[in-house]
Amino acid sequence: MLNPQPEKTFIRNKAAQVFALLFVTEYLTKWPKFFFDILSVVDLNPRGVDLYLRILMAIDSELVDRDVVHSSEEARRNTLIKDTMREQCIPSLVESWYQILQNYQYTNSEVTCQCLEVVGAYVSWIDLSLIANDRFINMLLGHMSIEVLREEACDCLFEIVNKGMDPVDKMKLVESLCRVLQTAGFFSIDQEEDVDFLARFSKLVNGMGQSLIVSWTKLIKNGDIKNAQEALQAIETKVALMLQLLIHEDDDISSNIIGFCYDYLHILKQLTVLSDQQKTNVEAIMLAVMKKLTYDEEYNFENEGEDEAMFVEYRKQLKLLLDRLAQVSPELLLASVRRVFSSTLQNWQTTRFMEVEVAIRLLYMLAEALPVSHGAHFSGDVSKASALQDMMRTLVTSGVSSYQHTSVTLEFFETVVRYEKFFTVEPQYIPCVLMAFLDHRGLRHSSAKVRSRTAYLFSRFVKSLNKQMNPFIEDILNRIQDLLALSPPGWLSGSSVEHLPSKHEDPSSNPSATKNINKENGYQSLLSSDDQLFIYETAGVLVVNSEYPAERKQALMRNLLTPLMEKFKILLEKLMLAQDEERQASLADCLNHAVGFASRTSKAFSNKQTVKQCGCSEVYLDCLQTFLPALSCPLQKDILRSGVRTFLHRMIICLEEEVLPFIPSASEHMLKDCEAKDLQEFIPLINQITAKFKIQVSPFLQQMFMPLLHAIFKVLLRPAEENDQSAALEKQMLRRSYFAFLQTVTGSGMSEVIANQGAENVEQVLVTIIQGAVDYPDPIAQKTCFIILSKLVELWGGKDGPVGFADFVYKHIVPACFLAPLKQTFDLADAQTVLALSECAVTLKTIHLKRGPECVQYLQQEYLPSLQVAPEIIQEFCQALQQPDAKVFKNYLKVFFQRAKP
Repeated sequence: MLNPQPEKTFIRNKAAQVFALLFVTEYLTKWPKFFFDILSVVDLNPRGVDLYLRILMAIDSELVDRDVVHSSEEARRNTLIKDTMREQCIPSLVESWYQILQNYQYTNSEVTCQCLEVVGAYVSWIDLSLIANDRFINMLLGHMSIEVLREEACDCLFEIVNKGMDPVDKMKLVESLCRVLQTAGFFSIDQEEDVDFLARFSKLVNGMGQSLIVSWTKLIKNGDIKNAQEALQAIETKVALMLQLLIHEDDDISSNIIGFCYDYLHILKQLTVLSDQQKTNVEAIMLAVMKKLTYDEEYNFENEGEDEAMFVEYRKQLKLLLDRLAQVSPELLLASVRRVFSSTLQNWQTTRFMEVEVAIRLLYMLAEALPVSHGAHFSGDVSKASALQDMMRTLVTSGVSSYQHTSVTLEFFETVVRYEKFFTVEPQYIPCVLMAFLDHRGLRHSSAKVRSRTAYLFSRFVKSLNKQMNPFIEDILNRIQDLLALSPPGWLSGSSVEHLPSKHEDPSSNPSATKNINKENGYQSLLSSDDQLFIYETAGVLVVNSEYPAERKQALMRNLLTPLMEKFKILLEKLMLAQDEERQASLADCLNHAVGFASRTSKAFSNKQTVKQCGCSEVYLDCLQTFLPALSCPLQKDILRSGVRTFLHRMIICLEEEVLPFIPSASEHMLKDCEAKDLQEFIPLINQITAKFKIQVSPFLQQMFMPLLHAIFKVLLRPAEENDQSAALEKQMLRRSYFAFLQTVTGSGMSEVIANQGAENVEQVLVTIIQGAVDYPDPIAQKTCFIILSKLVELWGGKDGPVGFADFVYKHIVPACFLAPLKQTFDLADAQTVLALSECAVTLKTIHLKRGPECVQYLQQEYLPSLQVAPEIIQEFCQALQQPDAKVFKNYLKVFFQRAKP
């Protein structure tokens, strides 16, 4: 404090933190005069005051900051500190703040602003009357007129207004503040040019408005109608100011008042009748929302940054307001949107893009603002249905889909898809919308962003209207033919544009105009491989849902998939010969896309029945025979296996048992040279087959059971660096997959698959399950292990079970049920662990069910005494185990282990 040069800010902050930590540890016991000692040293020296205020903020942060997670003990300590401060020193601190504000308000704005921040922070937990009194409030209002102080003064007043208090007192406080602010001219928004101050002021008005609404709500609840009426009157007098702030051109100012606006509409929603003034207010809010939804000229659609992200968030807030307006007056909202929409679309060619976009956007938003079940906007309420129908008719016939701005184009397609039910009512408009999707307005647009989004929306449009698509199927399939072409290796990406047609250029007249150029061989494509997935899915849906006979469907599906198979064979040969690793990777990517596209076409089928009905089984079996050789390719194994595995998952659903002949050799290849991740992804495939086909795949499972286990154990036993967390996590996930596999086998009635592996192998498997239940601190795996043990006891634990299994139950399974929960890592406060304990209880109950009194006798006379459990607790445990209600024992077991652990 005495140095000629002030310390750097970070040093002052660190010093304040040290003092704050010292305060929280020493104040209650050794240093009750902490503040008085600090104040006596500080006096009114500016540097001393600066440190004092920083210490106060650091203390508030330690005691009150909700972002800091405190233990229950720390929370109790903090409450005690605050109570003691309120009793002993808060009035003195408040007095010191007043003196600081008075002394420095004209000479040191930095210290004054710091002090205002302290007052704002502490007001939430000290007696409000110490601050909300004439001398303090008058001083703060004075600061509102000093340019360097007014933003901080605004925030301080906001904190005072936000403080919880009696509703009538709060109403009086807010009203008195408003009167003074209005008299001082602060309500004249249009004369204020400082947007930073206005943003703070908007937040203050929002706080005052919401405080009055909270008061109104409490008074209504308490039945105090007279004061509630006064509160409502007070709210109404703020609406004009609220509207001025809501419509302000600066979005931060507008955004800060939305909470008050939203809550005001909530009040109106609860009133049975609205006055003329309230109806006018609703309309004014509606117009403000429509205006503020509009993009400004500066919005960068090509390279969206932070400002654009903030506007998107702001738009979401406005959408909530629109939804609330719909609840207050749906007819008014519909009429207002219709008026704006119709007048804008009449002259869309001469209207700025942002106005056209917002007109279509409002129609789009009506779908959620006026909710109906299953999108049935065009039935039921006749006036609403006809208004929406009229707007949709205008949208699709006006030609606005040709507007030369991406935001308008995207909004057009989004709205068409959102109101797809319109086309079931008026199917005559389907062709013109399909053309918009398929030509330069949609899938052939000059913007990669539009093409990509359109691919997804087109897929949705076709799927939702598949019954109306029959007349257009052949035409659509022909028009999307070039979009289905598999991009060869070396393809850059769907977004790098070489040359694209102008809006008025016919793509068919200049084929090269619509394409992106491949760096290696001049190949051209419009869509990225991710976008093409949607086009393949759409093609599949069109074929499968068509009214064509099965032979025609089969022929169309062959036309779709044969080029993929032919390309796949050529590319696989090229990959086998490729030397360069980058070349190998791009070929493997390409092969993977081919498999992915074929997989995606199968999404049109719900099950084997639909595949058979369409006569498509054969073409998918051909695909399988084409793709499976990729599993034996020694290069780029990860990506190739991943694609083929996904295809197999789909084929198990689509072809069912027809897929089984391919599984053994596929599995053999996938188990060669595999890593943890490969196995993790392979096991779900085996689980799917096991659960679906059960006894049918028993011979196959018996044959591949031990090879699979050996592959798993080999990976799990590989040494890894002690601190290699990713390797440890991979092993943990593989362990979980292994136990999930055993659970599927035992749960599908296939325990003989394990039993037939020979005594030594069976024992090894059983030991791993016990280890999983006890040794690894992973509650998800432990739960699975106890489920497996329960199932095995249920199947094998009776008198006619396999030789030696009863011994295994008593030597290993029963101890596992105690050793696992007794471990320090078994945290009974963790939800997953509690589920594991629940399965542990089921295991013990199952043992008792299968072994009867013998099990109780073993626990009473041998096992529990060996753990030094007191006789009365043993008695209690055995009684709980014998209760018929399993829930009683589950609850008891939790208490038992809570008592047993130190």
